[in-house]
Amino acid sequence: MQYKAVEQPKNRTPLRLTLGKGYFRFKRRLFWRFSGLKFAKQRFDMADSIHYQHFSHKTPLLRQLKDVDMWMQHNKIINLRLAVKRLDGVVVKPGETLSYWRLIGKPTRRKGYVDGMLLKQGQVMAGVGGGLCQLSNLIYWMAIHTPLTVSERHRHSFDVFPDANRTQPFGSGATCFYNYVDLMIKNETDQPFLLTLQLTDSHLEGKWLSTSPPTHHYEVYEKSHAIHSQFWGGYTRHNTIHRRVFCIQTGTQQDDQFVTQNHAVMMYNPLIPQNSPLV
Repeated sequence: MQYKAVEQPKNRTPLRLTLGKGYFRFKRRLFWRFSGLKFAKQRFDMADSIHYQHFSHKTPLLRQLKDVDMWMQHNKIINLRLAVKRLDGVVVKPGETLSYWRLIGKPTRRKGYVDGMLLKQGQVMAGVGGGLCQLSNLIYWMAIHTPLTVSERHRHSFDVFPDANRTQPFGSGATCFYNYVDLMIKNETDQPFLLTLQLTDSHLEGKWLSTSPPTHHYEVYEKSHAIHSQFWGGYTRHNTIHRRVFCIQTGTQQDDQFVTQNHAVMMYNPLIPQNSPLV
């Protein structure tokens, strides 16, 4: 995999950022209305017949991160509970598309959302609805372990924290920003899929279920991982995500599929000694 030079991140003026958000949000609303896609809606009428698990995963609610106040993560849990209520139980029928933001809606204080951790231009800050990327990361990671098709996913542009206790490949998540940095998952199979989500005392948990047992097992991994120094003095990180497809009945590998590629500006020194504290 060949990597081109990455431009140094630019700081936009507040006016330009405001105008840009307004333009892209309006454009996304037009897309939702006129794209011709059939979007999944929150409903439970088929839940009793959908009980075969295709994949499940959970992620911890609280992590001690360098230079991040824990109150942001506690507030994140409040935001996650509100968003989970909008997504838990949604059934994606054949031909339908799940849109993360179309189901959740705009996170506002009026709806109960509070300040949580946001990442803006690689910097940690507080913002209303902060922390919802943990939910989009979870749904995306689960989806690429199923026959569902990810039709829209946005990579994280910045690699903010070192790989302390990382259990998934770098770049295996999906960032989100209302409403145009969306996560959309299309059901191109012949069976409905049910998304279930819940928060326990310690974890965010999710499952993809369907009406038939899975016929394939997916093993997600990374290739071509590299860190490059850039002409403007920073470092960037790159890789590609792939998945091996195994037949459950025979145990044989049937395919090796490209999933996505990632390019991110690193916000920490990649030459930190391994015995140095990362968090």
